[in-house]
Amino acid sequence: MEVQKSITMKDVARVAGVSVGTVSRVINNESGIKESTLQKVHAAIKELNYIPDVYARGMKKNRTETVALIIPTVWHPFFGEFAFHVEVELSKRNYKLLLCNISGPKREMDYLTMLQQNKVDGIIAITYSPIDDYLSSNIPFVSIDRTYENKEIACVSSDNQAGAELAADILIERGGSQFAFIGGHNKTINETKKRRIYFEKRIREAGYPCYILDLEEPYDDFTEQVEEFLKTHPQIDAIFTINDFAALDTLSILEKLGRRVPEDVQVVGYDGVQMAEERKIFLSTIRQPLEEMAKEAVACLVDIIEKKERPLQTILPISYVEGKTTKRSK
Repeated sequence: MEVQKSITMKDVARVAGVSVGTVSRVINNESGIKESTLQKVHAAIKELNYIPDVYARGMKKNRTETVALIIPTVWHPFFGEFAFHVEVELSKRNYKLLLCNISGPKREMDYLTMLQQNKVDGIIAITYSPIDDYLSSNIPFVSIDRTYENKEIACVSSDNQAGAELAADILIERGGSQFAFIGGHNKTINETKKRRIYFEKRIREAGYPCYILDLEEPYDDFTEQVEEFLKTHPQIDAIFTINDFAALDTLSILEKLGRRVPEDVQVVGYDGVQMAEERKIFLSTIRQPLEEMAKEAVACLVDIIEKKERPLQTILPISYVEGKTTKRSK
């Protein structure tokens, strides 16, 4: 059997009638090339069905053109939707996505080691594990929602303070009088902690009571503790939760306890993810601008890779989504 000769850049140059250097410049999207030359080279590539050696190009540039995205789990709609938008934005910039699904801190260490070994050009991460000691200011790294003490790590987040205050204002305006925050936290420094802080602050400043269930992670008995909390405080009629999943758990427990939503108890979540494309959100919630956060994270990371100046923190505006778990506006 005759072995088919692999097509090289020299073959493309010969068919196009240009130098190998010109073909290389076209493949690498360099500027200053005549339109007629571009057309010749692209026509030759198509005719020969030439596939550029991406690995060789990466070696020449000292780049892999690959970005790792670290997320806690692909099962959560918030992380899945964010990953989708990151991949779309990276592809526009000719980067590939390496999706890293965490099952524990050791996995994160493995991914950070990959970066140090030049297997990826940079990392975007949603992580709440203690990885501070493994990060340095020269690592192209963008964090979502989390800041790092004494480290110059870029962070992109939604405006958690504004979201918490908006949730409080909506529940007050819709007739709430006995308020509660339900959620959890961990020991890292992260923006999500502002959801409890500023919700509680807004409610108390308005002269209302605010009951708190804020569990420390990790925990296995969230629904049991929420049920006990609601049984202990039957007067609660307006609830803000740390995220939409906590809100959905809370709704199930309220139904179990015979409490009607929104007639007896109103609930507002945080995230605003869609369970399916084009499907309306049932839950009243504070929506994070996931697509804009993904675009900003990618833009920030690329700038860091290219050694451009970037602000250390970017905070993007939130919005309110009216669902069926709050009463109509008065």
